[in-house]
Amino acid sequence: MRITLDELRRTQDAVIDLLEILSLEGQHYMARLSIDGQLFLLSDKSGSTSLFRSAWQIQDTLAAFAIRETQVVHASAYHEMVGMAPAQIEPLRIRVQRQKT
Repeated sequence: MRITLDELRRTQDAVIDLLEILSLEGQHYMARLSIDGQLFLLSDKSGSTSLFRSAWQIQDTLAAFAIRETQVVHASAYHEMVGMAPAQIEPLRIRVQRQKT
């Protein structure tokens, strides 16, 4: 599902359980939000995924919201190497921030 920044602002007492900052080949980043067990892609008003130039830009954009944990997620490129058998490889996850519970 998709959510805009305006929709997120209108959600009363919204708590983002997990903010995943998804790296797209190191050039752009997008935000995937886990809220109450549902996943949302941060999008613009036209329904296109919001792209950011850095992980910091996403964090600044969402700084006014309660975020329990933030992770930067990098997909592995190793499964694409020539001569290697296809394999399901988990992405690299780097915890940036986590609230104490």
